[in-house]
Amino acid sequence: MAETYIVGETKVRPGAYFNIQKTGNNAAASIISGVTAVIFKSDFGPLNQAVELNAEDGYADTFGTGGTTDAMQEAINGGAKTIIACRVGNGGTPATITLNDSEGEAAVTITALYPGKKAFTATIREKLSDSTLKECIIFSGTTEFEKVEFAAGDGEAAALVAALSASKKFKAEIKVGKDTAKMLNVSQSLFTAGTDPAVKTEDYSNAFAEVEAFDFNTICVDTEETAVHILLQSFMNRVFNAGILAMAVVAEKYTVELDTRKAHAAAFNDCNMHYVLNAHISEQGTEIDGYQTAARFAGLIGACASNSSLTHTVINGFTEILERLTNSQIIDAEKKGCLVLTYNSQKQVWIDNAINTLITPADNQDDGWKKIRRTKTRYELIRRMNVTSDNLVGKVDNDKNGRATVISQLQAVGNSMVSEGKLTSCTVAESSVYTADGDSAWFEISVIDKDSMEHIYLTYKFQFSTNA
Repeated sequence: MAETYIVGETKVRPGAYFNIQKTGNNAAASIISGVTAVIFKSDFGPLNQAVELNAEDGYADTFGTGGTTDAMQEAINGGAKTIIACRVGNGGTPATITLNDSEGEAAVTITALYPGKKAFTATIREKLSDSTLKECIIFSGTTEFEKVEFAAGDGEAAALVAALSASKKFKAEIKVGKDTAKMLNVSQSLFTAGTDPAVKTEDYSNAFAEVEAFDFNTICVDTEETAVHILLQSFMNRVFNAGILAMAVVAEKYTVELDTRKAHAAAFNDCNMHYVLNAHISEQGTEIDGYQTAARFAGLIGACASNSSLTHTVINGFTEILERLTNSQIIDAEKKGCLVLTYNSQKQVWIDNAINTLITPADNQDDGWKKIRRTKTRYELIRRMNVTSDNLVGKVDNDKNGRATVISQLQAVGNSMVSEGKLTSCTVAESSVYTADGDSAWFEISVIDKDSMEHIYLTYKFQFSTNA
């Protein structure tokens, strides 16, 4: 009977031996890119619940445009394709309205599903194109926020309640004895306003816990409060240990002393924390500052390919820096790990140096961890190799063949990233320190990741003589 053999192996006994190989590579482990988590306040929408939103669909239909929802728009403007949105807060009351039947008696109460002071009006009318149907339209200002149709005639109240049962924004309850009632037509009848949830520092911890279940590249918050920023760093450190490889971006307003802001940035000393120093910007005539600019950077960093650098990248829509820094201030800020906005020769706003707040690397870090590009590259490599390894757990034996399979598949990931222009080299081998035993095996991945040319030194040599 034929036995298996390892490529390169020679057998003692004569006979046929077989080895199974494959042509081509497995599908590459998925690359997570352009996913930004945003923690914000709003006057409507799911509370303390992370919601995944496609940037193309927007967020207004789910959360409205009140509060600090503009943080999501800034992240989208920065390039985020997916938003992990979490409205922060606790308490509050929902908006409500009681609609009358044709006899002028209370028949149906409609209540918003979420607390908040967002203003609504309700219209009940016959459908213009079909007299057998009625419409209930709920407006936010002049914008149609929800619309349902229900059968006209006897039982309109019950039909309206049934129609709203599928709504993701409102619920309806019929009054006792009004199942057969007809609804009174009304035009933009005003809801009793709800109240917004209260927001305390500790509420952000609850929001962080909600987004933890998702994979994301970057995260930002809607506040300049340093206590929240410290909570965010603590969260980032905790989830990093749990395998979430993400980056956070924060900023404070220009009203905080410049030296104080620099000190806050330096205090992070963390490759996962990014601090935008001069965040006071004119965005096509609109002033933004603090959390808004941080959200734009979160979108930019999350969407940037790991084979490119954000250094000297022009930020679309940023038209003027409202807090310009001197050269000495810029140098001092970057030594403290700050992201600084400057002008290029065409007076376009760009990122002077794409760095994080890491100033003093730990014993297991080199200076590459100070740079956004190299940290993103390393995180992508780790994430892709982790996924590949997880897919092999329990599927291969812990013998020479099994470990060779692991090496082969991890090496394929490294080779792919070399061909993608993200790495210079990558070599996978069994550990030279630890010997595989039982159900455990150790591997070493030696990596040289690429960097961008960011410092160009020119030496000009002139001579007095005019003879060539």
